[in-house]
Parts: sequence; C-alpha cells; structure tokens
Amino acid sequence: MVRYLLLATGWLSVALGVAGIFLPVLPTTPFLLLAAACFARSSPRFHHWLVNHPKLGPWIHDYLSGEGIPLKGKVYAIGLMWASIGLSCYLVPLFWARAFMLTSAVLVSAWILKQKTLRRLR
Repeated sequence: MVRYLLLATGWLSVALGVAGIFLPVLPTTPFLLLAAACFARSSPRFHHWLVNHPKLGPWIHDYLSGEGIPLKGKVYAIGLMWASIGLSCYLVPLFWARAFMLTSAVLVSAWILKQKTLRRLR
C-alpha cells in the first residue's frame, strides 16, 4: 500500500513539476525532487527514468549529485515563494493561516539558503 502511495505522489509531483516549467506560480525543482525521492523508495525504474530524462533530469541532477542549487534557482524560488505567500497573507484574513504560511516561508527560505550554491553556469 505504501509503495502505491509513493508512486501516486511521485507521478503527481512529476505532473506539478512539468506544469511549473510553464506556470510561474508553481516551482519546478522541489516537485521533481519530491518525485525522485518517492520513486527512489517505490520504483527504481521510474527513479532512473526521471533522473536520466533529457528534459527533466537536469533540474534535479545537480542537487542529487551534491553539486548544489544554482544561484539563479535560489533567487527565483525564494522570490516567487515570498511573492505568493505575501499575496496569500493579504487575501487570507485568518491569523493562524498567516502565521503558518509565514513560518513555512521562513523555514523553506532558510533551507534553500543553507544548500550549497552551484557556481558554474548552465
């Protein structure tokens, strides 16, 4: 049962990651990393397919190989996240929801900034 849940989460993450390539509101890399993690635990075949995919693989290869995240990717991810969180906080009047969104944004920003920065340009 867990394997099927991981597979479903992996494929949903791939779909959201691909949509994120075209939609500026959705981040691409986090969804593809989640898909890779789900596939690594549920299907070596799908994990291999995703990591070695000619279009999707480069989005996650540098992170998985330990090389880091490109500076442009960090700036893009943090900027879009804070823009969307800011808009959401403006639109949502509930204090607890605002607190949750802001706390999440701070923690995710800290995690992204803590990751190694890829120095070479692609």
